[in-house]
Amino acid sequence: MEIKITHNPNPAPKPADESSLGFGRIFTDHMFQMEWDRGSGWHDAQVVPFENLTIHPASTVLHYGLEIFEGMKAYRTAQGQVQLFRPMENALRMNRSALRMSLPEIPPEFMVKVIDTLVSVDRDWVPHGFGTSLYIRPFMFGDDAKLGLHTVDHVRFLVIASPSGSYYAEGINPVKIIIEDEDVRAVRGGTGYAKCGGNYAASQRAGERAEAKGYSQVLWLDGVERRYVEEVGAMNIMFKIAGKVVTPALNGSILPGITRMSILELLRDGGFPVEERRVSVDELVAAARDGTLEEAWGCGTAAVVSPVGRLAYKGEEFIIHNEKIGSLTQALYDRLTGIQWGQLDDPFGWIHPVC
Repeated sequence: MEIKITHNPNPAPKPADESSLGFGRIFTDHMFQMEWDRGSGWHDAQVVPFENLTIHPASTVLHYGLEIFEGMKAYRTAQGQVQLFRPMENALRMNRSALRMSLPEIPPEFMVKVIDTLVSVDRDWVPHGFGTSLYIRPFMFGDDAKLGLHTVDHVRFLVIASPSGSYYAEGINPVKIIIEDEDVRAVRGGTGYAKCGGNYAASQRAGERAEAKGYSQVLWLDGVERRYVEEVGAMNIMFKIAGKVVTPALNGSILPGITRMSILELLRDGGFPVEERRVSVDELVAAARDGTLEEAWGCGTAAVVSPVGRLAYKGEEFIIHNEKIGSLTQALYDRLTGIQWGQLDDPFGWIHPVC
């Protein structure tokens, strides 16, 4: 399928101060869109000027939450090259989400072509400073203009992009997290492994409670036994316990993070012992008490890694690594960001040059 490009006749001025970009507040001049209809498939692929959407009040997404999305970044190297990090993995994960939500798949090679095209058109919007990036948000939703829960017949797919500042503009400061033992985010057999808005909506209440107590993230337990650690907010979680990296195994209720996958590959490539398994909250608390919980960090597209300095559970709070980033956490951050921004060699073939 060819992609039609209509250039914005009134491009917006680019932000002059990259230190004030923030996240998700400023958008580029263009967006990608195409539609799907049962019987005819995907059609009308085009890059168009960024604009508001017109949507019917009875649209399926508004009433039944039929929606999925992805999050990825374009990086500008010191030499001016613009590149993506493992975009095929995002395309494959989006298709897995689509299957779970009964939405149509997109050929992964075409999705990567779509991202390449949009980033090329809006190349000048990719920030220049190390740590800054162009955040890319592909999303898909059911758009049947009729009420009643039914098989979706009309779907829209769009990609928007937003220049974003450095996540750690003031340095990498460890965060405080609290283990949630009341609400649950997802259960096996549900939508936990899909990147859909409902998972994030379900986490809002616990997140607000945590914030009111002075914690920045919630560490979720499994939804069946309320015993096993799963993930943190919008990130996966990893622990260094007694010299080994331990992370919850993907079980159907945990999002299979691309940063998570990359970190595990880096660790194994370096010969570091790694265990993907069930991690009970009792084991984690015991390790925090006896000092064998040496480091902890969340990992995801936005932060890459986010060190954990404090962990709270049932009124008890534990300090991890003196509330400072650990040496392994720092090394993983440095290696991964070095590859992403082109400062280090990429022996894994993760980098996808765009323009």
